Amino acid sequence: MTATPTEIVAPPPRRKMNILFGLTLIGLLIFLWIVLGLVTPSFWTPLNISNLLRQGAMTAILALGQTFVIITAGIDLSVGAIVGFCTVIIAWLLQAGVPLWGAIVLTLAIGVAIGAFHGFGIVHMGLPPFIITLATLTSLRGIGLLITNGSTISITDEGFSNFARADFLSIPSLFWMVILVAVPSFIFLHLSRWGRYLFAVGSNAEAARLSGVNVKGMIYLAYILSAGFAAFVGVLLASRIAIGNATQADGWELQAIASSVIGGTSLFGAVGSVHGPLIGAFILATINNGANLLNVNSFWQRIITGLLIIVIVFFDQLRRRRSN
Repeated sequence: MTATPTEIVAPPPRRKMNILFGLTLIGLLIFLWIVLGLVTPSFWTPLNISNLLRQGAMTAILALGQTFVIITAGIDLSVGAIVGFCTVIIAWLLQAGVPLWGAIVLTLAIGVAIGAFHGFGIVHMGLPPFIITLATLTSLRGIGLLITNGSTISITDEGFSNFARADFLSIPSLFWMVILVAVPSFIFLHLSRWGRYLFAVGSNAEAARLSGVNVKGMIYLAYILSAGFAAFVGVLLASRIAIGNATQADGWELQAIASSVIGGTSLFGAVGSVHGPLIGAFILATINNGANLLNVNSFWQRIITGLLIIVIVFFDQLRRRRSN
C-alpha cells in the first residue's frame, strides 16, 4: 500500500538530541556573553547590546531562509546578492515616487520571483543548486551596479530610514522582525505537513515522490522562502543604511550558511530547526562584536567561524554514521 503525503513521517533528528543540542547552543551563547562581560566593561552597555541585536537580526533571518533550502539538501549562494540588489530596488522605487508600502511589496515580489527562478533552474533545467544560485549571485551584483551606474541611491523617506534604528519596548525593531519571521516559520517547519515534506525531500527525494509528495513543488517553495527572506532583509538593510547599494551584504551568504550549520542544520539534508540558525547567527554576531571590542584582528573572526563549522560538520558526520 502506497502512503499518502499526509501519512509521511518526517525524518528530523531525534527529539531529545535536538533539544540537547539547542540547550548546548544557548549555553555557549550565554558563556560568550558572560566572558565578554568580564573582559570588557563596554560589552554590557545598552548601546552595545542594542548594536549586537541589530547586527545579528538580519543574519538570523537570512540563516532561517537558508535553512529551508539546506534541509532539502540544497544550497543558496545568492542570498547576499539578493539583499544588496533589493536595497537598490527599494531605493530606486522610492526615488521614483512609489508609495512606501508599494515599494516594499514590489521588492518582496522580486525576491519571490528570484526564488521561483532558482526552483525552475533546478527542477526543469536540471542545474545543480550551487550553479544556479552562484550564477544569480554574480548576475544580481552586475544588474544592481548597472542600475546605479556603480554609485548609490539615497533614501530620503525619514519614516522608513528611522525604522531600523528605532526601539520598541526597549528592544531594537530589527530584533522584533526576527520574531515576526521566526514564529510562522516554526509553525510551518515543525507543526505543518509542508515542513514534514521538506524533511522528507531532504532525506530521500525519490522515496518522497513515490509516497505522493510533490517534490518539485517543495523545492520551489524552499528556494522561494530563501530568496523572499533575503529580499525582506534587503528592505531592512535599506532602512538601516538609508541607501541602495548593490555591493552591500557582500559575503552574507557565507554568514547565513555558517549560522545555519552552527545551529545544527545538516549540509546533507533532512536535519534542521528554526531555533538553531537563529542562535547560531547571534553566536557569530557575539564573536564578531566581542572581537571588535577587544580590537582583535578581523581575520581571526573568520578563522573562528571556519573552525566552528568544521567542528559542527564533523560531529554531524559522526551522528549520521551512528544512525546508519
